[in-house]
Amino acid sequence: MKKIGIVGTGYVGLVTGACLADFGNQVVCVDVVEEKIRLLRQGKVPFFEPGLEELVARNLSRNRLSFSTSLAETVAGCEVLFIAVGTPSGTEGEADLRQVEEVARGIGRAMNGYKAIVTKSTVPTGTGAQVAKWIREAQPKPTEFDVVSNPEFLREGSAIEDFMRPDRIIIGASSERGRDAVAEVYKPLFLLETPIVHTDVPTAEMIKYASNAFLATKISFVNEIAQLCDRVGADVATVSKAMGLDKRIGGKFLHAGAGYGGSCFPKDTLALVGIGERAGVEMRIVKAAIEANRRQRDYVVEKARRAGGAPAGGAIAGGSLAAGSLAGKSVAVLGLAFKPSTDDIRDAPAITVIEALLADGAKVRAFDPVAMDGARKLLPGVHFATDAYDAASGADLLILMTEWNEFRELDLPRLAKLMRSAVVVDARNVYPLDRMREHGFRYYSIGRRDVDASAEGGPK
Repeated sequence: MKKIGIVGTGYVGLVTGACLADFGNQVVCVDVVEEKIRLLRQGKVPFFEPGLEELVARNLSRNRLSFSTSLAETVAGCEVLFIAVGTPSGTEGEADLRQVEEVARGIGRAMNGYKAIVTKSTVPTGTGAQVAKWIREAQPKPTEFDVVSNPEFLREGSAIEDFMRPDRIIIGASSERGRDAVAEVYKPLFLLETPIVHTDVPTAEMIKYASNAFLATKISFVNEIAQLCDRVGADVATVSKAMGLDKRIGGKFLHAGAGYGGSCFPKDTLALVGIGERAGVEMRIVKAAIEANRRQRDYVVEKARRAGGAPAGGAIAGGSLAAGSLAGKSVAVLGLAFKPSTDDIRDAPAITVIEALLADGAKVRAFDPVAMDGARKLLPGVHFATDAYDAASGADLLILMTEWNEFRELDLPRLAKLMRSAVVVDARNVYPLDRMREHGFRYYSIGRRDVDASAEGGPK
């Protein structure tokens, strides 16, 4: 059993702390926000992640997990310290390392012996050396330590499973002592034969950015293919499936939709472009992925405008109809979080689309199973419904923005009766075309054929 300190109780820090405590370690999570720590001591998690509240409660009850506001006490009492604070985008898209610096200097001031200091936050290549410099500058007297890079690869909505059964663990260290200290933390995963990649600190830092940028690029690529499918009459779902069967490509992250969002891909792609600029390398592919993702949100808005103004029998996939006006129209939006199983609305496509709808003069009624509290602060002009059917009541148009499972199982006949016009823009390609045709919808998705039951004789 190791004594481990986690600095930062955000998404990464809290999941990491709770999971390491479940391994049998003694874990202290520290944060400067007193109210957050007070709630966590009661077992109340400040964000939604399936299974996390139960995991925190279990390890609190077994005295393996505790929470503190004192960085100095945490440093003094722990052998391994994880830095898991935010690195948001700066004004030019670069990673803002001010929180990392503050923590590093605080650790330096409180050191009372050797520590392995692990950067879990996503940081640019070269940050490890900078962290070591900040620690040395803050130390009252020289004390030995190692800075180790151990990037996280947690997906919101499945973070606990990702931590407990990871594809790989990356440990970037400059000494055997630092490497072994962190490897010991993950010893329970050795039984699962989890691949461990041992490397140096700069390489470990680059692995995280390269991985996220590649996945973001796959999403942007398939979304551009979807737009092309709309133009030429192909079906992106079949194209994606066939591509994914090629083992060189793989099927993950090849689902056409509204584009990526959240706290990682937007921030990390911008940061990688900045890293390249400072190194004299233009990251052209990553830049193109960022731009394609921005355009995809515009594409969803364009689909909504065309669907909202398209007459019965008018196809919109190829853009043959002029965009209609949404002014005064009632638009239902299902889903606000950037993906299902999370309440995270950071850079969520739904927020961008709703802002455009409001600017057009539409009246928006929205529903999300868990993300409405945060969205209320960003979207004061929106009516937040009690459920999907309440949102759809009297709507001229419904837009599906997040593929929550409960939206996959909606009572479609009931939905059609509640709406003023049975028109759906599915920005996540959730519904089968034949089901929408069967229930009388005009249905527009991304990179698939349009359905217009009214032009085909109505429900069958």
